[in-house]
Amino acid sequence: MAEDRDRDVYKVPPTRTPVFERTSSLPNPATFIQTAFSYIVDAPVTFVREWIERQQAKNKYYYYHQKFRRVPDLSECLEGDYLCFYEAEAQWRRDRMVDQEIVEIVRERLGACKHREGPNQFQNCAKEAELLAQVTKAYQDRYGDLGVHGNARTCLMKQKHRMMEERKAQASASE
Repeated sequence: MAEDRDRDVYKVPPTRTPVFERTSSLPNPATFIQTAFSYIVDAPVTFVREWIERQQAKNKYYYYHQKFRRVPDLSECLEGDYLCFYEAEAQWRRDRMVDQEIVEIVRERLGACKHREGPNQFQNCAKEAELLAQVTKAYQDRYGDLGVHGNARTCLMKQKHRMMEERKAQASASE
């Protein structure tokens, strides 16, 4: 109401908040405890937390995931260089875990597409199904038949045998 000319027409509703009337001259113990807690516990903790946040704000470090440098492949290691063998094995295990996660993510995307599309999944999710087939084939070509205890050396030997078979097939096809 910009102007209160018509107070009789638009009456102000009565408030439902009771009026606090003090019946004692003693201070309220709840306000005393709350004030004491605020000064004794809350203020020092808040001060320390804000100080730590200020210190951390000076040295911002965004941590997403650990980044490892690429190490030489097992085929690039010198004979008897056991440290290189170990690093190549660790790199191979990380690559295998990454490839497993890629397959799992593509599989989850296909499952979400199928769930979303319902009966039209075969025509609307064909691209995701083709991508899953490609990713799974690539994973099987690289890591298939290695078993649980597969390592970088057996994977390298499998790759070597596959390349030799491809060369033989190409040579026999050209004759």
